[in-house]
Amino acid sequence: MKLTDLGWNDFFNDLFEPYRSGGLVPARVIAQHRNRCLAAGEPGEMAAEVSGKFRHQTKDRSGYPAVGDWVALEPFAEDRGLIHAVLERRSVFIRKASGDLTEAQVVAANIDIVFLITGLDGDFNLRRTERYLTTAWDSGASPVIVLNKRDLCPNIDEVVREVEMIALGTPVLAVSARDGANLDALMGCLGPGKTAALLGSSGVGKSTLINRLLGIERQPTAPVRRQDSHGRHTTSSGELIALPGGGLLIDTPGMRELQLWADEDSLAQAFGDIEKLAAGCRFTDCRHGEEPGCAVRQAIADGGLDPGRFESYLKQRRELRHLALKQDSRARRQSEKEFGRKIASLMKDVKLRKPSYR
Repeated sequence: MKLTDLGWNDFFNDLFEPYRSGGLVPARVIAQHRNRCLAAGEPGEMAAEVSGKFRHQTKDRSGYPAVGDWVALEPFAEDRGLIHAVLERRSVFIRKASGDLTEAQVVAANIDIVFLITGLDGDFNLRRTERYLTTAWDSGASPVIVLNKRDLCPNIDEVVREVEMIALGTPVLAVSARDGANLDALMGCLGPGKTAALLGSSGVGKSTLINRLLGIERQPTAPVRRQDSHGRHTTSSGELIALPGGGLLIDTPGMRELQLWADEDSLAQAFGDIEKLAAGCRFTDCRHGEEPGCAVRQAIADGGLDPGRFESYLKQRRELRHLALKQDSRARRQSEKEFGRKIASLMKDVKLRKPSYR
């Protein structure tokens, strides 16, 4: 496969220039399995792992190769390679890793489009879509909201209008992976060398969509639970898949929960309507509570702003501010550790150089 078929362009070509003289070749990560990954390039597909030097120098897990990354790779066998560097990412979809650690988890890298998929069954949730939009705007890719299972929704036009109210200009496509309805519009977003990531919770039909677009039953699928439309994880790790028309899809594991990893600029973009209202508040530091002259509260009272959307905005803002505090604290601890290591190294060097008087 040609590099351009995998999404290679002038941006990555320029970034790779320093590695050419070292006998390294460019390759793209197409699958990831714990500490190893599968990379594809002009030599073909290779099982790859990072070098010892890379492991030593990379302090954060988010710096390790993820699906969609372009890497500088050293082939050392017919189908094996060693990764020496990850090229700068043009875009990246990140969420906070599960658990108590304040750590970023890269879901997909170097994507042009993010398909935010939700099912039009019992699992339909506007507030979840708003969370995905905030993270999508932070990724640097263009979001597209995909409403799957339109064949199960009798009032599809009404639901699309409802979603468009929170989308603020983001394209909204209602499709059906089951009968293929409106999938042409989905394919119209792609093209040769373009990469799209499919993101959504379990059971929204990501794997079924991919199978329909490929024209074969490639990805495993499973029925959702009848009582709540929740699905089982049929995709356990990310994978980049080439489409017959030349586009590329990154299938991602279903997310039970999307923990935000973004900044308040992305929040402002996802909730531009509320930010615009807030500009009309009497006080510039208005918290939209009991302050007089609050344009946001007035819009809610007048019926121009959904209270549920406003609560969603406040919840995300609290989460992001708490995340920023934890990130600052983690960075400070990391800096102190680095400083301590440097002092210890200097003291060791001084002891080694100290003259001996005998």
